[in-house]
Amino acid sequence: MERKIVSWLRKKLKASGARGFVVGLSGGVDSAVTAALIKKAVGKNALALIMPCESAAADKKDAVFLAKQLGMPYKIVRLDGVYREFKKAVGKTKNKIALANIKPRLRMAVLYFFANANNCLVCGTSNKTELKLGYFTKFGDGASDIIPLGNLTKNEVIDLAKKLKIPKKIVEKPPSAGLWKGQTDEKEIGAPYKLLDEIAIRPGAVKKLTPPKRRKILKLLANAKQKLAPAEIFKQA
Repeated sequence: MERKIVSWLRKKLKASGARGFVVGLSGGVDSAVTAALIKKAVGKNALALIMPCESAAADKKDAVFLAKQLGMPYKIVRLDGVYREFKKAVGKTKNKIALANIKPRLRMAVLYFFANANNCLVCGTSNKTELKLGYFTKFGDGASDIIPLGNLTKNEVIDLAKKLKIPKKIVEKPPSAGLWKGQTDEKEIGAPYKLLDEIAIRPGAVKKLTPPKRRKILKLLANAKQKLAPAEIFKQA
């Protein structure tokens, strides 16, 4: 799988006319695997951006550690102040998700700035399970030019991480989008990734959940189709 993805990345880059890739490095396993793959594909033409935004200090530390271990160029862009100013500009809201989603959208703006400035492609880090469930922020971490892990379930990503010798503390870290303190993916979605991976491949597996959780997952699956679809354009009959 590693060789196939690396070869695919090289072909896509050549076809695009770009010179390399940029990726957001969060300290989690998906971005770690993505970074390792693009580093293998293009060497020094892969840039990792570490973008703290009122996030856990441990995540930044893990991201820096990984970039150094990979021998990958990286840059830290602090977004804490920008995030606070943005919240002031838009005004107060009780909608926790609306506020949290500002973070990945700010990060994507930074990724595209560096991509534009250096003639690079933005490499997304979403896996198949997240995409199927719509577990991403539209025009945030859901925006990218290329998604090398998009056909791998979460546990397939973890298996690949082990083969790539990603540090154990990153591989075993509870998956989290880091949207707020204490947030984890499985807690927010309401099911373990082992079952979510199965549902991503075989939607009928949702029957294994309790009725309330089943309704939630079915809603996520339905909403994901809209999130993944391009904006509709009116066509005159």
